[in-house]
Amino acid sequence: MPAIYIHWPFCISKCPYCDFNSHVGDTSDQEVWRNAYRREMQHYAGLHPDSSISSIYFGGGTPSLMEARTVDSVLQDISRLWRIEKDAEITIEANPSSAETSKFADFRKSGVNRLSLGVQSLNDAALQFLGRAHNAREAKNAIALAEKHFLRFSFDMIYGYAGQTPDKWRQELREAISLANGHLSLYQLTIEPHSQFYSRTHHGEMLTASDEDAVTMYETTQNMTSAAGLPAYEISNHAHPGQESRHNLTYWHYEDYIGIGPGAHGRFVHNNARHATENIRAPDTWLNEVEKRGVGIKTDEKLDAATSMREAFMMGLRLTEGIDLDRWQKKFPTPLPAFLSAGHLARLEKEGLILQNEKVLRATPAGLQRLNAVLSYLLNSHWQ
Repeated sequence: MPAIYIHWPFCISKCPYCDFNSHVGDTSDQEVWRNAYRREMQHYAGLHPDSSISSIYFGGGTPSLMEARTVDSVLQDISRLWRIEKDAEITIEANPSSAETSKFADFRKSGVNRLSLGVQSLNDAALQFLGRAHNAREAKNAIALAEKHFLRFSFDMIYGYAGQTPDKWRQELREAISLANGHLSLYQLTIEPHSQFYSRTHHGEMLTASDEDAVTMYETTQNMTSAAGLPAYEISNHAHPGQESRHNLTYWHYEDYIGIGPGAHGRFVHNNARHATENIRAPDTWLNEVEKRGVGIKTDEKLDAATSMREAFMMGLRLTEGIDLDRWQKKFPTPLPAFLSAGHLARLEKEGLILQNEKVLRATPAGLQRLNAVLSYLLNSHWQ
């Protein structure tokens, strides 16, 4: 049961922390986009003709800039090309501006049953620093409207930026938890390559909190969300049991998904080979290629077993539950402990960063806090 990701590449403005495939501007001819999405999905339906779809995710960019009839058209096309599971999760990302919140009811009527809101902060000064186009009042109004129209919704918050103290974050997180309906995505600010913040840091600007404050804020986040019944199930994602994002779990469990739209990625098995696809990033070029070839793929790589296992390990260790060894064995011929260095695993286990038994291998809370170092140590030791 593959999942489907639909990428809408347009935004009203480019946030300075963002390095996603997003472009300032929009297109008035959404019929062109509806037709292009349809043609690319038809290509993949030919590869997966008898599949049922477990989740659909409209991401971006800012997909809530799409017309509701575009969302409706895409969902109708998916239902014609595949079988959509009765309990499929269908999510759209949205920003809290009034122009977008006015579409929430129509998105729900189209079949969307989960909303992901890009709130990022409940503080006006922080929103300005983060380059957001909304204010705190609009964010709270959008959360209230999301709760009115959707049984399931989530919103994002960013913490760990310069000038934010652990006490300020504690107060803001307390308010966010009071507004949450079952899921929160809480991201520590990182400086990503190709973002505006990246350029500014290279000119000497300090944009993130001190390492000491960042550690305190991370630990505060884990403690407060757990106490509120929203424990982390992935490094940055917190949910009541049963309210986890099923679409994102597809990625972290290394299940099949199809990427539609400019810059979208896919991972799926076809003809007994695992494929990694990446679409052309530039919207106009992608549209032209879809018109000519029926698909906007830039690369389609058949992954060998070692590369697939490396990817699956990197994704699975992000989960607090870790990697289920039986699930791993069903995907790969090599048992996970045999894929990794026994000596390095033993060292990390001794240091309290990894736990393993006959059923699971997972990072401890301390290991999750240092996950990049843990992954680098285990994977680089294997590949040397």
